[in-house]
Amino acid sequence: MKAASVTAAAAALGAVAERLVIAAPHYHGPHSDHFDGEHFHNLDAGWQSEGSFFKWMATREPGPWRDWVDAPPGPRPPERVDGGRLRVTFVNHATLLIQMDGVNILTDPIWSERTAPVSFAGPKRHRPPGIRFEELPAIDAALVSHNHYDHLDIATLWRLRVRSHPRVITPLGNSLLMARHGVGGAIELDWWQQIPITDRVKVTLVPSRHFCARGLSDRNRNLWGGFVISGPSGNVYFAGDTGFGRHFEMIAARFKPLRLALLPIGAYLPQWFMHPAHISPAEAVQAHQLLGASMSIPMHYGTFRLGDDGEMQPLDDLRAAIDANGVQNFRVLDFGEGVEVP
Repeated sequence: MKAASVTAAAAALGAVAERLVIAAPHYHGPHSDHFDGEHFHNLDAGWQSEGSFFKWMATREPGPWRDWVDAPPGPRPPERVDGGRLRVTFVNHATLLIQMDGVNILTDPIWSERTAPVSFAGPKRHRPPGIRFEELPAIDAALVSHNHYDHLDIATLWRLRVRSHPRVITPLGNSLLMARHGVGGAIELDWWQQIPITDRVKVTLVPSRHFCARGLSDRNRNLWGGFVISGPSGNVYFAGDTGFGRHFEMIAARFKPLRLALLPIGAYLPQWFMHPAHISPAEAVQAHQLLGASMSIPMHYGTFRLGDDGEMQPLDDLRAAIDANGVQNFRVLDFGEGVEVP
């Protein structure tokens, strides 16, 4: 009996620790078409269930990755761009620097070595960031699409806060998690809500098909999404993490024309498991066509090993889909490469 009591107490303590240290605080707010008062949900049905996760773990067939790619960083980006110019730099994973209309914006910034609640375990970086943190220009806004560790990285947000004090914009509920770790003042948005960054540039949170969880007790207790940045230079869509769904057509209808779309292509295998949360490279090409984007750039690959796809497989499959569909304006950037968008 005593041993059972100790076990029960340990389990209870572990649950409390998980809630206080790892799991994200739960969002509380009014009901909506994607929030039932406790959990958020997608516009399209389909989830990665716990049972399917364990099935994946038992049957994994991961593709090859190099242990480390010792690639040199790209050149220092300009301090600002304006006059109708639009420049984007691919840093790594889902981190891109968007420069337009005198504003510098980072998406899902991560310079950390691992994507996990602890520094000694979890998916590790396989290559350095494409831009040195110290060579970033002043950042005006950081867009954080959801609370997964490879997208909401507290350590990097801390560094940005000390360096530039950017406005942090994120979906509903995520500001409480950031504030718990000392990154206060984040601005929360619901789907289709927008906020100005300057008198010329505004950001709109748009739907994606995904989910949220930092621990075991907080699944879908906070919102996820993508962003559209709008200004005199046009509309830029950053998809964040997303599975395929009708939200692409909805975004296209509201933000025509899209000058640029930033679309994820990694962590899509095995497709039977990943499909509800991550688009494949072929689906990224389909999304590019549905969005009617003047140019698309792939992201979310080649940095952290998160699915069973190999390191180069997303790009190989993307190039095959581009050729099969006769697409001319889907451009692959090297890590650290910046490009002026026509």
